[in-house]
Amino acid sequence: MTDHDQELIDEWAQRFSEPSTGWSFASFEGKVRSENPPWSYTDLARRFLPAARSVLDLGTGGGEQLLGLAEVLPPDTHATEGWKPNVAVARAALAPHGIDLVAHSAERGEHLPYPDGRFDVVMSRHAAFDAADVARVLRPGGVFLTQQVDGRNLVDLSTVFGADPVYPDTTLEVCRQQVVDAGLVVEEAQEWSGSIRFADVATLLSYLRMMPWQLPGDFTVKRYASALLRLQQRAAPLTFTEVRFLLLARRR
Repeated sequence: MTDHDQELIDEWAQRFSEPSTGWSFASFEGKVRSENPPWSYTDLARRFLPAARSVLDLGTGGGEQLLGLAEVLPPDTHATEGWKPNVAVARAALAPHGIDLVAHSAERGEHLPYPDGRFDVVMSRHAAFDAADVARVLRPGGVFLTQQVDGRNLVDLSTVFGADPVYPDTTLEVCRQQVVDAGLVVEEAQEWSGSIRFADVATLLSYLRMMPWQLPGDFTVKRYASALLRLQQRAAPLTFTEVRFLLLARRR
């Protein structure tokens, strides 16, 4: 390994160790370029929120997406977040808007701390959900809107590190069946794949520190230095494949 390689590894390790909170990707403008699905999650939310009396946002991150809908949210709006670094961030961001945040993770098998039939709309953007629990807290006629990161997301990046997909069962087919089994009626279902490009390895690592589940469980920059250096040597931009799917369902 050359001195230059070691300098790169030290820089990357520093970049990857920077603290990450919230879900704002504004700092990547110009360094990360990605295609967009043919649908707009935000526009779909705006279709249902104005008539809603109560709303629950699952896995709100730092509250960024939810606050982007602030003008159409009812006073009775609640949110959950399961990733510990984001809980305090989201609570501080949402509290001034009267939005209560509860630390909760469907991925850990926790049930939603709300009574049956509590909400008109439940939303989940890139957050795990328990379909039966969602159906339980929805009122009759209530809407469930979710956009999910498919388990095959960035699988071509995972192979660079010799890793298998972490959530292979997170697919449109599987989640749609879970929603149907929970008693909801699916009104819309779409899936999409497109490219995402990173300017360099340093940018890639800054991006991935916000979603470490896309990396092997034992990942450190030093442990995977050889694979990262091979990426650095690519002549073309670092291009990988994103996969998303959308479900819109309603409780009978």
